[in-house]
Amino acid sequence: MLETRFRITTPRRFLSFAVIPAVTTSVTTAVTTLATAVTAIAFAASTAWAAAPTAYVTSEKAGVGVIDLDQMSLTKTFPVGADGPRGLSLNRDGSRLLVANKNTGDMAVIDTASGEVVQRVKIGKNPEYVRVHNGYAYVTYEPGEEGGPPPANGASADNGKPGAADDDASKPPAEIAIVDMKTWHVIRSVTSGHETEGIEFSRDGKSMLVTNEGDDTISVYQARTGASLRTVKLAAGGRPRGIRLSPDGKVYIVTLESLSKFVVVDSHTFEVLKTVDTKLGPYGVAFGPNGKRLFVAAARDKTVQVFDGHSYEHIADVPVGQRCWHFSFTPDGTKLLVACGRSDSVYVLDAQNYQPIKQIGELPLAWGIVTYPPSDGSIESH
Repeated sequence: MLETRFRITTPRRFLSFAVIPAVTTSVTTAVTTLATAVTAIAFAASTAWAAAPTAYVTSEKAGVGVIDLDQMSLTKTFPVGADGPRGLSLNRDGSRLLVANKNTGDMAVIDTASGEVVQRVKIGKNPEYVRVHNGYAYVTYEPGEEGGPPPANGASADNGKPGAADDDASKPPAEIAIVDMKTWHVIRSVTSGHETEGIEFSRDGKSMLVTNEGDDTISVYQARTGASLRTVKLAAGGRPRGIRLSPDGKVYIVTLESLSKFVVVDSHTFEVLKTVDTKLGPYGVAFGPNGKRLFVAAARDKTVQVFDGHSYEHIADVPVGQRCWHFSFTPDGTKLLVACGRSDSVYVLDAQNYQPIKQIGELPLAWGIVTYPPSDGSIESH
């Protein structure tokens, strides 16, 4: 019996396929069998690409950096033009990367296998944060802002000096566009508070929560319809930014940038149960993969802080770079990847002993980071 083997090479593995036509098979059947095998090879190759451990980092000046997590190196950059990419999120199978572009007011949909932009969805002025949830993309944008958080006391937002409130109330409120990922159309836009920052979902997936930096509030909506459910007032002048649900679904952790604290909020009553001091300018927040530790990016103090995930007692401070807002664990949970915008780098830390491992550079104004396979972080949670 004749056996024909096809061998392909992918960046991660070798795949072999055997085609064994019967001796009496007609030429037409043999050709059909061969075509089927080739199709299977192509599918396997694309699957192997999607399954390779990868981190995607938005660089406001360069595009989207692609980091090989086995080699811990920047392998390529997806160009999205002079778009100022910021927020990002992946679809379920990792084949599409959704990126909010500040300068063009849209969301780019990138084919992760080719790096090509295959769709652009018009959002509005200053789109910033993207979360994918149950087949929809939720994108914040700010019609009343020129981009970025306002400075305090007239100083740079990076210098760590909290100050008096600005004139947020006189500006148009932020909006959240809800995009159907089947049609790539905005099906509705939800009016939020001023300077909407982080997005999180309730454990049952029915509610969406957003932090409003300019209003010192959390807005709670019905996730599917965008209907307003309630507004939760937090400490005046706190400027809430990051928000993350605990693994047990009992509380939300919300960082207060200007007060240098985070609060623990009951997920049912929305009562503030505890307030914990941090270093200056906390933004990104996430629980570690096993929920035993809570990580906070204190951006103005150039530090990632580690707390007990239950008692919230302080455990460790880890020095990092400048303007480190967002971070993600690697899919295996062994490393922490921190996007540090003013250092133009991703800092790689050991997630167990918190020691630095390396820096991955050439990422000017790095903003956010997510991985595939998906892992916990300040943007995504699983």
